[in-house]
Amino acid sequence: MTSASKAKTLWSLSWPLMISFMARGLLSSIDLPYASRLENPDAAIAGIGLSFPLEFSFIACWVGTSAALTSFLSKAFGEKNEPRIRQLRRTATLIVVALGAFFLLIAGAIFLFAQHLLPAKLDPLVVENFRIYAPVLLAGVAILGFWSAIPDSIVKAHHDTRSTMVAGIISGVGNLVLNTVFLFVFGWGIAGIALATGLARGGSLIYALSRARRLEAARIALWAAEASPRLSKPQPKKRGMTAEGLFERPLVAMLLLAVPSALTFVLMGTENFVVNAILAHFPEPDAAVAAYAVYHKVVVLALMPIIATGVAVLPFVARYVGAGNLTEVGRGLRQAFTLSLAWVLLIVAPACYFGGGLLAGFLSEAETTRQLATFTLSYLVPLAALVAFPFMLCRPVFEAVQRGGPGLVMATLRYVVLGLPCAILGARLAQDWGYEPFYGLAFGLIVGGALASLSFVVWLFRLFAQLRRGEGTASQRSLRSPNAD
Repeated sequence: MTSASKAKTLWSLSWPLMISFMARGLLSSIDLPYASRLENPDAAIAGIGLSFPLEFSFIACWVGTSAALTSFLSKAFGEKNEPRIRQLRRTATLIVVALGAFFLLIAGAIFLFAQHLLPAKLDPLVVENFRIYAPVLLAGVAILGFWSAIPDSIVKAHHDTRSTMVAGIISGVGNLVLNTVFLFVFGWGIAGIALATGLARGGSLIYALSRARRLEAARIALWAAEASPRLSKPQPKKRGMTAEGLFERPLVAMLLLAVPSALTFVLMGTENFVVNAILAHFPEPDAAVAAYAVYHKVVVLALMPIIATGVAVLPFVARYVGAGNLTEVGRGLRQAFTLSLAWVLLIVAPACYFGGGLLAGFLSEAETTRQLATFTLSYLVPLAALVAFPFMLCRPVFEAVQRGGPGLVMATLRYVVLGLPCAILGARLAQDWGYEPFYGLAFGLIVGGALASLSFVVWLFRLFAQLRRGEGTASQRSLRSPNAD
């Protein structure tokens, strides 16, 4: 059985996820280079950019479901409670079916009413590209994407992050191959690009299902061979659970853990939606929306290794906090912050400075789009990554100590209270000072992100102070105890 009892280092948990997330980042980012080869590339890229909030909505629901299921499965594995494992899988299946049906309805609504959902100032060709790309993409995630949450959670509960890495590589390579075939062989245009992105998830789904089945077979066989008395030993009845260790309302329990995590990504998608709405009223809206789509995708791709590290931070911190080893938690987090800083300064910044103009020229056709994208890719992407990575690393620390509220509060601060007002203010100031308002908007988002990250780091230090005080109090109680050694 691969669910090892030995705690792993943060690096050993992180590096397979880094490779996986980079591959999954390419799964969506690769749509832009292929769209740039179409007859009207700027309109195609703008149409894809308008779909980003919908993509974040999918990610939000997927991450929330997967995080909740992984957490509950891991605990059930530790308690060797086979009935609860089956109950969790049934509940997760119900959630996946409901999410799939909901996203199919959204896809149909966009296909029928796209022209009424977007600002009238946009080029009709941009609207048409959005009407084609978004529904096909959503249908793909509804049919294939959500189902991967179940086997992915099982694999992570077994601490098999290498299989997650392989699944991500399969998705990335599959998307590359399918995009090439659909665009250059069949000539399906932007519909082919969206279809390739959706179908590429099928390869990783098949692999994850196969791997999860093998891991579960090994687990069941091991438990049967052990004939562990814990399987039949009654567990103490807990609030919200039956005497057999099952949830009285499993759907409610899953949603209470999944919703706060999902809302963070919903807020992120909301920010993108509002930003696109603001850009649609700029003097050259099509160029602005297309340039922001390129900028946003590159920022997300630059953050992928850091996002992967954040995913690994949760089980790492939870394990060592549970063991009372705050020293190792601090060491691991310092390492994560140091490596993230080095990644941004030594890899992202030089790559953007020397390659930003080339990438912008490759992806853009119109001169205005190229100019906007060149500046933001060369100078603002490293800044955006620099101010974002502390936020990405702080949030899972709070979740690891069962505090979901701080992450949601800081996400609201980042994406609503600070981000959007700073973006609007930045655009206005830039225009008043004679600069391109697009640059002011992007820089305003960066300022909002910096303030939120700084606040989160301060909150993290306060959390560690509280944990250390609790550790000291527990030690004093132990020394005063007559049963202490």
